[in-house]
Amino acid sequence: MPFGEFIPPLFKWFTRMMNIPLGDFNRGDVGQASFPWRGERLAPNICYEDLFGEELGARFLDPATAPTIFVNLSNIAWFGDTVAIDQHLHISRMRALEFARPMIRATNTGATAIIDAQGQVTQMLPRHTRGVLVGDVTGGRHITPYAWWVARLQLWPLWLLALGVPLLAALGRRRQAPTYN
Repeated sequence: MPFGEFIPPLFKWFTRMMNIPLGDFNRGDVGQASFPWRGERLAPNICYEDLFGEELGARFLDPATAPTIFVNLSNIAWFGDTVAIDQHLHISRMRALEFARPMIRATNTGATAIIDAQGQVTQMLPRHTRGVLVGDVTGGRHITPYAWWVARLQLWPLWLLALGVPLLAALGRRRQAPTYN
């Protein structure tokens, strides 16, 4: 997240000028290695990083090292008791479904939950509750078509399609334009 987890290159002059502590951190590699734990490969992401499926997908190039479980850690107290908590939970559910991987979510005020590989919430703590969520999670190993595609091509084919369809429609209209004698 620009300005949240890293400073974009063209704005580093500002952090140097303001002498902002810790203003020199940089973006890490997108395809970070998973953490092995009890026969699973955990892929952590922070806060709204689970919004970017193409970045999570970069970890799926090699099925032997692909994550088996996603882990999302979030401080979403900033949003209070708003729809943002539900929105973030739905984003996590979508990623779990796209990659056929369970998602474990740990938050300070929001939706601390276990989501299965089908995108269903199997367990959840109530909002604004201190507690420990205990549950069983089994990682996924199957590589979905989405995971295969986004690991290799990212979203470029979709961008090209999104730009190409209006262009083709405009060319089609131009050819069908009536001629006047």
